[in-house]
Amino acid sequence: MTILHLALLSVVLQAKLSSGLGVRSEDEASLTERSIGDFSSVKFGGASDALTAKSAITPRCKTFPGDPEWPSDDEWRRLNISLGGVLLKPAPPAAACYPGHPSFNTATCDFLLTSASRTTFYLDDPVTVGAQWSQGNTCLASRNPTGNCTQGGFPSYVVNATTVRHVQLAVNFARKNKIRLVVKNTGHDALGRNAGAGALSVWTHYLKGFQFVSNYSQPRGNYKGPAARVGSGLQVWEAWNHAADLNITLLAASCLTVGYGGYLTGGGHSPLSSKYGLGVDQVLSLEVVTAEGRLLTANPAQNSDLYFAMRGGGGSTYGIATSFVIKAHPATNLTIASFTFTLGNTASGPGSDPVITNSTAFWKGFDAVFRYGLVTADAGGYLWTNGIPLTNATSFRMQVRVQLPGFTLSEAATFVQPLLEELNDLGIPVLLATPPTTAIYSGRSPPGGGGFGPGNNRYASRLFPRADFENPAQFRKVMDAARGTVEAGYVFHGLNMAPTDKAGSVDERHPPGVNPVWRSSIMHADVFDPTNYGSVTPEQHIAAHARLERVMQPIREATPSGGSYYNEADVEEPAWQKSFFGSNYDKLVNIKRKRDPLNVFWAPATVGSEGWSVETFDGLPTQNGRLCRV
Repeated sequence: MTILHLALLSVVLQAKLSSGLGVRSEDEASLTERSIGDFSSVKFGGASDALTAKSAITPRCKTFPGDPEWPSDDEWRRLNISLGGVLLKPAPPAAACYPGHPSFNTATCDFLLTSASRTTFYLDDPVTVGAQWSQGNTCLASRNPTGNCTQGGFPSYVVNATTVRHVQLAVNFARKNKIRLVVKNTGHDALGRNAGAGALSVWTHYLKGFQFVSNYSQPRGNYKGPAARVGSGLQVWEAWNHAADLNITLLAASCLTVGYGGYLTGGGHSPLSSKYGLGVDQVLSLEVVTAEGRLLTANPAQNSDLYFAMRGGGGSTYGIATSFVIKAHPATNLTIASFTFTLGNTASGPGSDPVITNSTAFWKGFDAVFRYGLVTADAGGYLWTNGIPLTNATSFRMQVRVQLPGFTLSEAATFVQPLLEELNDLGIPVLLATPPTTAIYSGRSPPGGGGFGPGNNRYASRLFPRADFENPAQFRKVMDAARGTVEAGYVFHGLNMAPTDKAGSVDERHPPGVNPVWRSSIMHADVFDPTNYGSVTPEQHIAAHARLERVMQPIREATPSGGSYYNEADVEEPAWQKSFFGSNYDKLVNIKRKRDPLNVFWAPATVGSEGWSVETFDGLPTQNGRLCRV
């Protein structure tokens, strides 16, 4: 299917949604025994499948192209007929840059290299993933490529799912044929969870339904009020345009091109986390296709185990979420006060971006900003920061955005003044030369969300407990460790917030499966590695990641009761079970075993994934290899 075909499909879908179809599963949109007929490869699973699997000799690896068990072309054609023609066999987009490839096209290659990332091209591509290294870097865009373009860790086939029925058919076909199944939405995952060599991919990007419910009553829950039903493929910019039409606020990711599916199943933070909690705290009910191919509703009244697990227990694990019912809040303005200060060679005068030459003052200012994260979070705000290394080991920049939901411009200016005064007293002449800005948080957004392009870097993350900020001695260790990452050449991206149970109005009878460490955290931070993993050898890749591990270790040691955010993390995070899921891991893995005993769903560093691994030829943690039992 070409990009033009996809664009036309999107237009058709939007027309359907505008007519009020919504995303509630209708009989004609979901799979039934009758519609399956005699096509045994797409029959529903059941308890007998698990019993048969226990008694039979099971293969060590998932079925792979070239294996005798791989479905014949006729079987794939029959699946495509059942799907109504939405089965794709796409080549990597960058194949257009390789003269020996059937997709070679110099104009397309030039577009990829110059303009594609400013458009929705990559978002609307069925195989592109945000972390190119996780695919194996087997087909990178270049005007002078070396070697051949191969499929690598991209899937062999993709189901362009526009209905629940499409998802069910894909799950059943993969389970029956023991093929690796992967789930991809917009491609933002940075750990390789949306890629897989020899896999059948379920592409949920076009599950874009939206329906507003003015007075929703959660079954056996404690919420009654406005809500919205959102498709898992609905992106932030699309949801916010719906919200603007309705004069409501919907919590979502800060990046406008992220889809709801991964955001909500992984946890989900936002500038409103200190006010309304995490993304998972918004979910009142959800629809999910299980490993048996069944469409279930999960909420406090039914399938409560899935309701728990799929709110922060990770995607691509227990089933495929197709839609969510989330809370709709009153329209909320977000007021932002921004400034920057830099350590350089030549000092400047007062302003919103002053340069100072005193390194001691700079790092004391660094500490002061993060201390103010406590004050900001307690006021319901969100402190966004970047500690950035510049051209050498002695020049650094600190970017600060104090984000305050519900504050007026004057209130925000008053709120940030004590921090400015403290920085001034340290010899950092920072001013709010530009007044704070304010706008409705989930207001009107540009079509396409500003575009998106894949990258080739790696990063790690940490959840910082509030107690480590409140204890002066521990705070000193935390700040020294954070400073060490910047001085070592990494960007330290901090986000101070307090997504407590109280902020999220969490029903204690039905808490989400998200890592409980979030509730006592005061900061989530990413540490970005500047290495271009697309231009290194396997040995250099391993060495670069080892350096990242060395700068992360002091942070972990300074925050022993901390964790790491599942959606923004290192796929090689040490003791990831505890870091990503905390004390919920044992409960989550039991749900995984119950709901998916055949391991239909697998992705790296997800609940219950320890029994399988991808066998790569170079030893790197990519998805370019067969998925086999350990």
